[in-house]
Amino acid sequence: MAQAGSALGVDISMPAIERARELAEAQGVRNVTFEQADAQVHRFPRERFDLAISRFGTMFFAEPVAAFTNIGRALRPAGRLVMMVWQAHDRNEWEMAIRRSLTGPEGSAAVASAGPDPFSLADPPAVTKILEAAGFADVTFTDVREPMYFGPDVATALDWIRGFACTRETLDRLDPAAAARALGRLRVMLTEHSGDKGVRFDSRAWIVTARR
Repeated sequence: MAQAGSALGVDISMPAIERARELAEAQGVRNVTFEQADAQVHRFPRERFDLAISRFGTMFFAEPVAAFTNIGRALRPAGRLVMMVWQAHDRNEWEMAIRRSLTGPEGSAAVASAGPDPFSLADPPAVTKILEAAGFADVTFTDVREPMYFGPDVATALDWIRGFACTRETLDRLDPAAAARALGRLRVMLTEHSGDKGVRFDSRAWIVTARR
């Protein structure tokens, strides 16, 4: 744990902020504060921070150039941005397995969400263009391939997946019988991926770094 300096954690979700505060207090971390805020538009202090970090959050920016420009203003000259984002959906076993299970023989019910796209920053050339337009340079990408943990058992994993926006929207479009069959396929698929270490899937992500 770093003793010097300080950190500010922001999230648009108040439950996430409250949980972070609980964990920091339980671990005796005193040099971190938390605020409920939208990092896209929040008025951060200018040139205050040396480093901005995000883990699977920046993909949901509605206007990424404006959002990263806002974050960049909060960084000191030569400050760094480090973020983890998903690679393309077809490189993530969990995404493809869920998609196939939900669609199944009822292929007319496409698995799609009207909400933010978790794979919006999957393409390195496109991401580089966005970050450079926002005032960043020296953009790099590191390939990360690690198993993704969905829970200790099938029931827990299924509850989590049913909370995904794409899952809810797909099931809502199906008639009750088709929705029940889709849930049955999900259970079978999750059982096939369940083992001594819980329910796990192959996943691929990028660690993206850039300098202001």
